[in-house]
Amino acid sequence: MNSFYWDASALAKRYALETGSSLGKHPFTHATPDRMMCLIVCVSEVISIFVRKKNAHLITPEIFSQALVDFRAEVIDADAFKLISIEDTLVFASHPLIEKHALNATDAIILRSALDVTTLSRSAGNDIVLVTSDHRLLRAAQAEGLQIFNPEVDVQTYLDTLIQAK
Repeated sequence: MNSFYWDASALAKRYALETGSSLGKHPFTHATPDRMMCLIVCVSEVISIFVRKKNAHLITPEIFSQALVDFRAEVIDADAFKLISIEDTLVFASHPLIEKHALNATDAIILRSALDVTTLSRSAGNDIVLVTSDHRLLRAAQAEGLQIFNPEVDVQTYLDTLIQAK
């Protein structure tokens, strides 16, 4: 069974309309919440994305408020959605990925964490799908052997296959 490891930009698509939003919403209605995860720092990043969209008048104050309520309910306060802490060892272990793939620090930490979670999941017969629209992170994740999904360009039939994989 696949679980979905979200970066902040992909996760924000669930709550604020933009390119890829329909596919960003789809796993939340077709997979159980215990199959969803992200780094805890991505929670803050998603909120900052909402604030930037509101300040740029890309979303209304009402949509901003509803996005926060929904995000809190489905991610922050949800027992099943897995929030992964960032330990110093994770940060240091991500450093080689910065140089190898020319990633920024946060993306390298996301990738290192996703690789670590994938190793554990695969040992239990499961897998992880990294959900992101960041092209550099997508290329690096694919080069490292991760399954990836880009809600901006991939298609729903591929997502359905990932959701239904046993």
